[in-house]
This record gives sequence, structure tokens and C-alpha cells, in this order.
Amino acid sequence: MVDLSVADGKLILHVRGADRLWALKSSFEIPLAHIAEVRADPTIAHGWWHGLRMPGTNIPGVITAGTFYQHGKRVFWDVHNPDNTVVIELKDERYNELIIASRGSLVQVTGSPFSNCICLP
Repeated sequence: MVDLSVADGKLILHVRGADRLWALKSSFEIPLAHIAEVRADPTIAHGWWHGLRMPGTNIPGVITAGTFYQHGKRVFWDVHNPDNTVVIELKDERYNELIIASRGSLVQVTGSPFSNCICLP
């Protein structure tokens, strides 16, 4: 699971619990200017092939966590429930995308740096 917050012009993601072990990553700090797009996309997580694992964990239908290379992109995954998947596309960062799952429903956020984007509650 990933907890998200916004502070000092950055999106801060903290990988929680055992996911730190499975993903081999504990946190990210992404400047808001480096976020190209945020979208809900459950179909991306329903497949069994998420790319070449480097390093990470992939048990289809159970968990995808860690760094994967797919279609020439470096992608960080932390997904247990594919139906709540959110894709954060990045520019000028080490990772091209962060693919994470929300804990609950997705909501429309207004009056924030993510206005008109679907974001995590």
C-alpha cells in the first residue's frame, strides 16, 4: 500500500507495511511539475505481464510490487487490487510511471495541484 501526500510542491509517496519488502522501495518525492498525468486505469493491472522485474515481486492476481521495465519504460508498481489502480505518468524523473492502488474509491479532486485529475483520496 502507498500513502500519498502533497507538501512543499512535491507529491510524497510512502510505501507501507510488507510492501516495502516486496517492492524494495520505501518512498518517493516527486516535484508536482514533473507529473504529466494522473489517471485511473484498472485494465493495466489486470494482465499477468507487467514487464521485466528489476527488482520486485509479481504474483499474478495477488501482488505486483517493485521496479519493472516494459516497452522501454522504468515503472514502479505497488498493486494488490487491480480495480483501484492509478497511473501517475512522470517526466524528467528516474521512473516513467508509478502504478499504485488506492485503498478505497477514487475521487475527483478540485482546488489542488491535481485539479481535473482523478486522484487518491
